Amino acid sequence: MNVRLNGRTVFLILWDIVATYAAFILATVGTSQGDAIFVTTDWIFLFGIVAAVNFGVFVILRMYNNLWEYASTNEMLQIVYATLVSVPVAAIIHYVAGSRLPIRVYLVAWFVLVVFIGGARFAFRYWRHGKQMITQRPKTDVRRRTLIVGAGETGSLTINRMSVGDYSMQGVPVACVDDDKAKHGMRIHNVKVVGSTDMIIELVNKLSIEQIVVAIPSATPDQRRRIYDICLMTDCRLLTLPNVRNLRMEELGGVQLREVQLADLLSRDEVVLNTRLVSGYLSNQTVLITGGGGSIGSELARQVAMIEPNRLVIFDIYENTAHELLLELKERYPEIDVIVEIGSIRDPQRLEKLFNDYQPEVVFHAAAHKHVPLMESNPREAVLNNVFGTLNVAEAAVRHQVRRFIHISTDKAVNPTSVMGATKRLSEMIIQRYAQVSSTVFSAVRFGNVLGSNGSVLPTFQRQIAEGGPVTVTHPDITRYFMTIPEASRLVIQAGGMAAGGEIFILEMGEPLKIDDLARNLIKLSGLSPDTDIAIKYTGLRPGEKLYEELLMDNETTLPTSVAGIMVSSAQPESADAVQAKLEALRASLAADDQAIITCLAEQVPTYNVDKNRSLL
Repeated sequence: MNVRLNGRTVFLILWDIVATYAAFILATVGTSQGDAIFVTTDWIFLFGIVAAVNFGVFVILRMYNNLWEYASTNEMLQIVYATLVSVPVAAIIHYVAGSRLPIRVYLVAWFVLVVFIGGARFAFRYWRHGKQMITQRPKTDVRRRTLIVGAGETGSLTINRMSVGDYSMQGVPVACVDDDKAKHGMRIHNVKVVGSTDMIIELVNKLSIEQIVVAIPSATPDQRRRIYDICLMTDCRLLTLPNVRNLRMEELGGVQLREVQLADLLSRDEVVLNTRLVSGYLSNQTVLITGGGGSIGSELARQVAMIEPNRLVIFDIYENTAHELLLELKERYPEIDVIVEIGSIRDPQRLEKLFNDYQPEVVFHAAAHKHVPLMESNPREAVLNNVFGTLNVAEAAVRHQVRRFIHISTDKAVNPTSVMGATKRLSEMIIQRYAQVSSTVFSAVRFGNVLGSNGSVLPTFQRQIAEGGPVTVTHPDITRYFMTIPEASRLVIQAGGMAAGGEIFILEMGEPLKIDDLARNLIKLSGLSPDTDIAIKYTGLRPGEKLYEELLMDNETTLPTSVAGIMVSSAQPESADAVQAKLEALRASLAADDQAIITCLAEQVPTYNVDKNRSLL
């Protein structure tokens, strides 16, 4: 019997039995059939058959496994369907037994039964709601006049919970807008759908709106972006919430409004990890992540941990973030053997011990120096870490017969104008070289900027806004590709699942964003006005910095893959011998000064525009 027995389930089973008898007794009396049916005690047996059939149907439909605290229309329909099955089946059994009841008794009893059974279950929902009203009361009850954008399921949930005073979704729903003209003039929980999203600014002024809730998860990225752009033209607090269709029934009660974030303004849907594609090469394996304490490395660790590797080794030179990640992962995934090792990828002996101790089957190589201006003034360190550090890790992987090696690259490696970009381009060549000469599957993944990574523009802007400004932007026309940290990590893992060896995977980044627009939107999302509350200051391009980034070199095109959002470069790799010669020449240059290193780096990476922005140093 597929029933999880607990106090509540036992209560419901007993209630259903009592409700069945009560429904048929009331139906018998109500249809004036009592004199004919209650003359003997056979009615106890007849009504018991209905109760037994009800129980069997409810078990088959798993109605005793539902969380009725979150019951909605779908659950009510399930009750109607179950009783429409059970009552006729019981009637057939009565007929076969030769003791059938009048049809009108069955009809009236069915209606009463639906009321009794549905009432008991929906009582759980209202009991829970009342409990929430008491236990979730916030320190302050803020009841802002609210405009709901979206008249669908998510919008309906928002309006309903606001209307009944749910403290986890505060606001007074005043009006709703939706671009579906068929919904105009309709009401949702007594709130009128007054028009389309083009009316947002007009309604904000007319109805004294204080906050806007964007509840349109089914909209396309371009549609959401347009709506957010309109909302940002107002002074309203801007909120959103997750798509309720993607949540389990037991999660609906915990849905809360949240502030709109910059990630919501990206012009594409966030990537979701396809675990079926990746689990085969990660589950029950030993996975090593170099640079595992960094922004990308730590999120890679979180995503990998969800796929249940046998062992997860985090290797980083900076112990603080690595230790914090260790504590987090051990708490969330106690069944996984999570290990932190401290060391540098520039130390071959340390790497040899690391690989010898743990024998990783999969390596994600995320360790690198990434800050462009710093590497312009420290080219020797950039070469030692990004080029020869990568070489050290790759050689250790080959010696210890690692099955799969995924290298994290960057769009700054494409037609580079910086030392950092040129070293990352050379690291891509190293990966493709070893793909040609070893049995390890070597591949690289190239993507752009990551929102919120350590030292990136987002936390810098947030700090500057918190300090009252100014927010510094290098150039009013500078653009960048952006992804969120989780989706970048997911795509890296997915690309690793597709790798056959030697590929450079390129992640679909959507349209590039102007940094100036990003800064202004972040100021608006903070409830302030650009140029009025917070000044924006243009500081000029930094050494090695491009006005715009590229994802492909001049000789590259892309081919699609089986996963949306991931492409692969069609460019032919350098030969293994050619890459080896480049590395030998670059190693020899390390004995000279910085200028000689940069000159040699430019010779080994022909697409490196060494003169661009060097004058800014």
